[in-house]
Amino acid sequence: MTQLEAARQGIVTEAMKTVAAEERLDAETVRARVAEGTVVIPANIGHHALHPWGIGKGLRTKMNVNLGISKDVCDYETEKEKAQLAADLKAEAIMDLSCYGTTAPFREWLIAHSPAAIGTVPMYDAVGLLGKGLKDMTADDLFSVVEKHAKDGVDFMTIHAGITQEVAGHVWKNPRLTNLVSRGGSILFAWMYMKGKENPFYEQYDRLLDICRTYDVTLSLGDACRSGSCHDSTDAVQVSELITLGELVVRARAAGVQVMVEGPGHMPLSDIRMNVELAKKLCHGAPLYVLGPIVTDVAPGYDHITAAIGGTLSAACGADFLCYVTPAEHLRLPDLDDVREGIIASKIACHAADLAKGVPHAADWDEAMSRARQKVDFGAMIPLALDPEKARRYRESSRPEDENTCTMCGPMCPMKTMSAILERRSRTK
Repeated sequence: MTQLEAARQGIVTEAMKTVAAEERLDAETVRARVAEGTVVIPANIGHHALHPWGIGKGLRTKMNVNLGISKDVCDYETEKEKAQLAADLKAEAIMDLSCYGTTAPFREWLIAHSPAAIGTVPMYDAVGLLGKGLKDMTADDLFSVVEKHAKDGVDFMTIHAGITQEVAGHVWKNPRLTNLVSRGGSILFAWMYMKGKENPFYEQYDRLLDICRTYDVTLSLGDACRSGSCHDSTDAVQVSELITLGELVVRARAAGVQVMVEGPGHMPLSDIRMNVELAKKLCHGAPLYVLGPIVTDVAPGYDHITAAIGGTLSAACGADFLCYVTPAEHLRLPDLDDVREGIIASKIACHAADLAKGVPHAADWDEAMSRARQKVDFGAMIPLALDPEKARRYRESSRPEDENTCTMCGPMCPMKTMSAILERRSRTK
């Protein structure tokens, strides 16, 4: 049984118990949300190193870290270092987006060693695995790649099943500034154009669901038509695909397959709430996985910040899962430092949104930090920091004369001043 099927039969699985403990919720609450499809627990039956995480309604906002090689930068040892960094920083998910050569050994290494949920986009692997050009690939070829990833133990897969011939027609009729910026979506668009055929993942959707159900792969319905510029946000192309994705959500749940929906890429802040609410409405409350969104197009080198701004607002409005963005976005394959910066920015976005959403116990961490600050206790503050290593490095780089202050305020520290006044007042009462 899949997690969804078990939940519908009233069974609380070990994965549900783990999620409940992590979220400080009753296990029955988690089971009920999995049963209704508003929470998913990506957990392939073959991923034995997995620490299960829940994504969805009422849970902490989760984050994904993208890894993987390209033709120009092909160093799997560096990708393993990135994966270890993601684990050290407690990322809940990792996607292997390798798009060149033989990818299976790295994917298998990830699944064998990673406690995070592992995701892939099988279309990225098609050329390397099949050894043929896109125009020579059949629908059976594409499904064989999906099944290979499922057998390997991948917990969730991005499949662009919503870009149908009808949706593709909107691309022709509604010119965009940046066309299609989804790599997997554009590959499928090209396949459909060259073949003159329907998207096989839509046309044979039941076949896709059967593979996912067999291995309990969570289906992440990709947004092939997401906007790649603020100019293209919330246009007819994007919305037409979203309507199709909502219909596919219903069919996946009916087949016992866990499903989430991917959201937009670039959009102005003013569009974010509308987009989240529209996606939740049209897709029947399915967990929403957003790629950014990036809220301005002019900050290459700083897109971890533009994405953190958009991700915070998206999650505060109801999105459930953030895909990190690094400073290298739009410029190059990220290096190890880029990955760290991207993870930290995304973790800030997740936690800030959890505070805004009132996720149970989210504020406990902030209150502990505030108590340490009130006492000017750096020994307590630094371990509580989201990135203790950086906090410690900054503290040690500029030491004050009085160790119970910092070099910003020194003897004028308001915490020390107010504590002294209040303590003196309490003694005179």
